[in-house]
Amino acid sequence: MTNPPRPNGVRHGARGQARREEIVRAAMEVIAERGYRGASLAAVAEKVGLTQQGLLHYFPSKEDLLIAVLTMRDEWDSGERVIGEEPMTIAQAVGVVEANAHRSAIVRTFSALLGESVTEDHPAGPYFRDRYRLVRRDMAITLRRRWGDRLPSGLTPEEAAPLLVAIMDGLQFQWLHEPEGVDMPASFRAFLRLIDPEAIA
Repeated sequence: MTNPPRPNGVRHGARGQARREEIVRAAMEVIAERGYRGASLAAVAEKVGLTQQGLLHYFPSKEDLLIAVLTMRDEWDSGERVIGEEPMTIAQAVGVVEANAHRSAIVRTFSALLGESVTEDHPAGPYFRDRYRLVRRDMAITLRRRWGDRLPSGLTPEEAAPLLVAIMDGLQFQWLHEPEGVDMPASFRAFLRLIDPEAIA
């Protein structure tokens, strides 16, 4: 996958790119702890041993850093698959859920941002609205390729797609609250068996 464009034309070499990634990882930790509105550039800068002014050399604004956080999270989920261009297969969806069960910091950051993004004028609001439109569309395509115009339950792919997305994101919230009591991969597979008992071997 190609790297995301640099904010406001900022460019860096390999060393600068590594530093950017370190900053983004630190931002994920701060957002997971405090939420986006409670996070500060100063707190992120401190985690990576920079001044706030030094951090602004890499990310000119808090919004630029937020977009980088969300972009990195999507890249980790999708690998070489581009969201909105290459629909996820059922097996890949299961793989994402399995991977998320081993990366609580990323899941916590995403969930914190998702919850906050419904508030008025939140900078992540447009990102999540666009992302959900693309994910629902992609999931409907995936379901149609697998089962045609009607799933074994009788639902259309368009009817089932938002349910599948809701299960994936909803399980994350439950798991974050009680990781020992919620097995995300097993619960996701159980839902797939509601769609089709033979969905997962």
